[in-house]
Amino acid sequence: MQYFMALKIGEKRVKVAQELLTRYAGHAMPALALKDNKSNIWEPVGEEMLYAVIKEDAGYMIAFCDSKGIAKSIAQWFSEDVKNEIITKIKAEQNMQEYFGKLSLPI
Repeated sequence: MQYFMALKIGEKRVKVAQELLTRYAGHAMPALALKDNKSNIWEPVGEEMLYAVIKEDAGYMIAFCDSKGIAKSIAQWFSEDVKNEIITKIKAEQNMQEYFGKLSLPI
C-alpha cells in the first residue's frame, strides 16, 4: 500500500479511537496511525479496538489499540479508582476486550 493511502486510513482509525476514548476518559491524544515495520511496506493501524492499561509512577494510562498492540489513542494519568471507573464503563458499553501483550506507543 502506498504511504499516503495507508496514512489516511490509519488517521481515520486513530480519530475514531481518540473520540471514543475521550468520551470515557474526558481527554485523549492521538497515537500511531501506521504499523511499525522494518520494511518499506506501509500498513495502517488495524481496525480492531482493544483497550490496554499501563501503570507508571504518575498513575495509570489507558490506550486503545489494535490486535497487534499498536496504540491508536492514549489518555493519561489516572488514579486507580478513576481508571477502574473508566474501564468498567468501556467494558459495559462497548464490550471491548483487554489487550495484554506488548504495547507500541508513540515515544
